[in-house]
Amino acid sequence: MRKIRRSLWHRHKIYRARRARSKSKATFIGVTGSSGKSTAAALLGHILASHGPVYTQVLANAIDALASTLYKRMWKSGKVDHVVFEAGAYGVDTIRPMAELLKPHVAVVTMVRLEHLASFRTLENVALEKRALVDALPPGGLAVLNADDPHVLGMASGTRHRVVTFGRTEDADYRVTDTQAAYPETLSLTVRWRGGTLDLKTLFPAKYLWLPTAAAVATALELGVPPEKVAARVATFRPLVNRCQVLVIEDGPHFLVDTAKAPWHSINLAIDMVAKAKVASKRIVLGQISDYVGSTRKYRDAYNTAREVAGQVIYVGDNAHRSGAGQADRDGGRFVELRTPREVSDHIRKTAVPGELILLKSSSNLHLERSRSPGPTMSNAGSRFAEKGLDARDAACSKCPSSNIAPTSESAGGPGYGSGLG
Repeated sequence: MRKIRRSLWHRHKIYRARRARSKSKATFIGVTGSSGKSTAAALLGHILASHGPVYTQVLANAIDALASTLYKRMWKSGKVDHVVFEAGAYGVDTIRPMAELLKPHVAVVTMVRLEHLASFRTLENVALEKRALVDALPPGGLAVLNADDPHVLGMASGTRHRVVTFGRTEDADYRVTDTQAAYPETLSLTVRWRGGTLDLKTLFPAKYLWLPTAAAVATALELGVPPEKVAARVATFRPLVNRCQVLVIEDGPHFLVDTAKAPWHSINLAIDMVAKAKVASKRIVLGQISDYVGSTRKYRDAYNTAREVAGQVIYVGDNAHRSGAGQADRDGGRFVELRTPREVSDHIRKTAVPGELILLKSSSNLHLERSRSPGPTMSNAGSRFAEKGLDARDAACSKCPSSNIAPTSESAGGPGYGSGLG
């Protein structure tokens, strides 16, 4: 009986959402991809808010969140010009129903990577799932695609809509050049397109975040936001909580917190961010790697790469024993094996050096972000909110009807916050 009631309530929500969507005059934008979609969607909403009222739904990226967005949250926000929705896959054929409900005017695809092996198995299957958002575009709709990813670029074939591309390849409509980042220097890049050249300065600590930045910038420019507004908004956007977020403890370490997800392709990117940092002392804390819970080889490869970059590598969780670290590294303190985030926090508190850089990298179920060493103040303006589990922009936007970011309270369960698999 409980299942029947849940099913009836879900169908009722979908019905109300379809009615609300049919009455809305807003431009609907769907953002998907294996990685980078949360940042791209949130940044795009941040940019569009300078151009008119916008509702942005990120992190909670499944169909229930979309239905609630359409029939309840948008209505509470009042009239909006744009709706930005992050669409995540939590199984085979889960984006298609969302796309049919959203009916996007614009579809943005960041990348295709082989994540969530149990569900998708191959890159081709991942691409097919993501393409459902593009296929839902009406004739004359706009697809914004990553020109550097052949699986994403392939989504342009056989379509009835307009396609623009972004990337570092010379053929991209929005070509990214001059990407630079070396913490504490944050990411800067240049975007060149038919309308000119735009130099951008961001608050991101990593070079690889040029991709979601370019996706958001290209989409905003195509939607008519003036370049000077785009640049100004990009310069003020702070990374989402636990997604390459910088937290600075006064008279203590600097944390790079990247604990929302940890697909294999992101591990070396995160380590490279630390390698390029211009700081004297570096440590890397690695928790669980997504999809490779039992893979000794992946954990060994990650350790061998990390130990070349950091003075100390800390493995934490049920897979910490898979590092392959030698006895000399263990005895000399080059490698530390711990079980819980609390143990990591205690270890860092005892050994922290002012100004050192500590990367926290793991999938979300370990909650490695709890390893942050507590401090009285943090230089990141949003950190006091992050300590309460909130994004600083949530607090700011609660007072501003023109831009709404979905709540970011953590949930490790089914569809909802952070539950999308891509």
